[in-house]
Amino acid sequence: MGEHKHIETCIGAYIAAHYQSAVEIGIGKNTAAADIIHDAGKTIRCTDIKKTVPDTGLTFMADDIFEPDIGFYKGADVIYAIRPAVEMIPPLISLACLINADLLVYHLGFESYGDGGEPIDCGVLLHRYYRSQKPSNRVD
Repeated sequence: MGEHKHIETCIGAYIAAHYQSAVEIGIGKNTAAADIIHDAGKTIRCTDIKKTVPDTGLTFMADDIFEPDIGFYKGADVIYAIRPAVEMIPPLISLACLINADLLVYHLGFESYGDGGEPIDCGVLLHRYYRSQKPSNRVD
């Protein structure tokens, strides 16, 4: 379990340091990364297809990435997913393009999608599959 906390801590700290508004897709019951972002004073919203998410005070909506409620995601600088199923990556990329937000993914093990996106080492390996085209949102 300690390794999982390290993963979420690295991801949460990276997003909190580089973005103002984030959405975590598929949060499940692990709110560690979102809690770090929230505690840093950044805007964080969370989704999962299941409605059983811990009551932590985070903004949450049950949503299906294959038929997303676009309004919930608008205004985000970044959307991210931790260990999503590989079949979720194409709709995540489409959503990121549609709302013009960066897309960061932490894969399970050595998985990746397509060309693997742009690697980002934040203490763990993230993959940026889409980079926002808004200059004010660019993270280099």
